[in-house]
Amino acid sequence: MLKSYYTEDMTEAGCDEAGRGCLAGPVFAAAVILPRDFRNEELRDSKKLTVKQRLELRTLIQSSALAWSVSRVEAEIIDRINILNASFLAMHQAVRGLGMPPQLLLIDGNRFEPFPGIPHICVIRGDDQYLSIAAASVLAKTYRDEYMLSLHELFPQYHWNRNKGYSCKLHREGIMKYGSCVHHRQSFNLVGQLKLEF
Repeated sequence: MLKSYYTEDMTEAGCDEAGRGCLAGPVFAAAVILPRDFRNEELRDSKKLTVKQRLELRTLIQSSALAWSVSRVEAEIIDRINILNASFLAMHQAVRGLGMPPQLLLIDGNRFEPFPGIPHICVIRGDDQYLSIAAASVLAKTYRDEYMLSLHELFPQYHWNRNKGYSCKLHREGIMKYGSCVHHRQSFNLVGQLKLEF
C-alpha cells in the first residue's frame, strides 16, 4: 500500500495533473486532502488502473476526502503560456478550490511553481508513492477522460473517444485529413513525421 502521509503533523494535499502530453484538450489537475487514517490497497498511479477501477476509486476518494478539487486549463492558454506553466496554473487553481487550506503540498513530478503561503515537496513518481497524490491522479485522469468523451461528440473525426487527445496514428491522421480544431494545441507538433497517401 502507498504511504499515507509525508509528515507526522501537517495537513497535506496531494496534487497531480493529467493530459500534459496531449495534442488536444485541456490539461486537468486535482488536489486532494485525505484523512490521516485513510487506507486503500488498490489506490495507485491512475495509469496502472483500469477504467472501472479508476471510477470506483473516484467515488471512494470523493466520499472519503476531507477536501478535493479539480481544475482545467484550456488549449488556448496552454499555447499562450506553454504546457509546463499551464500545468502549474491548473494545480494552483485546484489548490485554491479546496474547501480547507492545506499546510503542505505534495506535488507529483520534479518541478513546481511555489503556491503563495504553502510550502511544497516535489516527489518523482509520487502518484505511486503517496495515497493523496495517487488520489489526485485518479480524479484528474477520470475528469479529463470524461471531458474528452464529451468533446468527441462534437469532433468525432479525431477519435477522442479512443485516444483522449493523445498522440496516436488515428488522431494525427484526422488532423492531416480535416485540419486542427479549436481544442488542438497549436504550439505542439500536431502531425509529427506522419505522412499520408490519399
